[in-house]
Amino acid sequence: MSSGPLTPGPYRPPSVHPAPIEPSWNGGYRLGPPPPRPVRKTRVWLHVLLFVLTVWTTSLFGAVYSVCLMSILTAHEFGHYFAARYHRVPASLPYFFPIPAGFGTFGAVIRMSPYIPNRRALFDIAAAGPIAGLVIALPVTFIGVATSEYRTPDLEGSFILGDPLMFKVMEWMISGGRPEGTDLYLNEMAFAGWVGLFVTALNLLPIGQLDGGHIGHAVFAAKSRFVAAAAFAGLVYISIFVSPAYLLFVILLWIFVGIKHPPTMNDSILLNHPRRLVAAALLLVFILCFTPAPFGDLRF
Repeated sequence: MSSGPLTPGPYRPPSVHPAPIEPSWNGGYRLGPPPPRPVRKTRVWLHVLLFVLTVWTTSLFGAVYSVCLMSILTAHEFGHYFAARYHRVPASLPYFFPIPAGFGTFGAVIRMSPYIPNRRALFDIAAAGPIAGLVIALPVTFIGVATSEYRTPDLEGSFILGDPLMFKVMEWMISGGRPEGTDLYLNEMAFAGWVGLFVTALNLLPIGQLDGGHIGHAVFAAKSRFVAAAAFAGLVYISIFVSPAYLLFVILLWIFVGIKHPPTMNDSILLNHPRRLVAAALLLVFILCFTPAPFGDLRF
């Protein structure tokens, strides 16, 4: 990059900092502050309305289920929100998505400024959500599994869910494992825990601007695109050859989220050792919570 001859400028007081160097979207760099793109003014009434509607739609599946699942989702989103506030990144309150079918909700999101200061801030914001959600999801799931019943399988009128490794670990801790010839019939609390772990695993996929995509970029920077491409290809393979349950999610990722992750304003700042340990722990959480066939013998 070249420039013209330099000429002396006016005296700049020490309290005024020079404009930062910002990565542009075409891979180069330009001088000057980023263009202003603040998050829109918060409409509190809309967030409250969506929250109330989601409480109602999840309550259709049981009051205990609703309280437990909404607690997990709310903790997850406010984990992101407060981490963003800590790093002075503009962010909205959570938007919840009610639906009177499926799990009673499509989950929740926050809107956030795309201008993240550096990879450490990106990691903190991304990791805070799953960690906060797990603080609620793990004890809810453990208590739910401990209070659920083992019964002889009865496929008539039963909805079969896949077993994440986390459930198997908890069953082993509680009762030494599942008795032979039986299935675990989930109560409302255990079902909310299952959904919470399922949503956590989806968010931890290292693709695009999912939580896992943010974490992947924070760890690997530009090389995260290879990790994202491999994860997306694996999800496509699972959707075709293992379970079609992820097919809609794959399509939505491709259309609305994308595979690559944009750079932060300063990708040169590396993660320190404690953050890398947290990243490794979240990878383990993903492995324990991900279910290749979440809805049993689902077929199209």
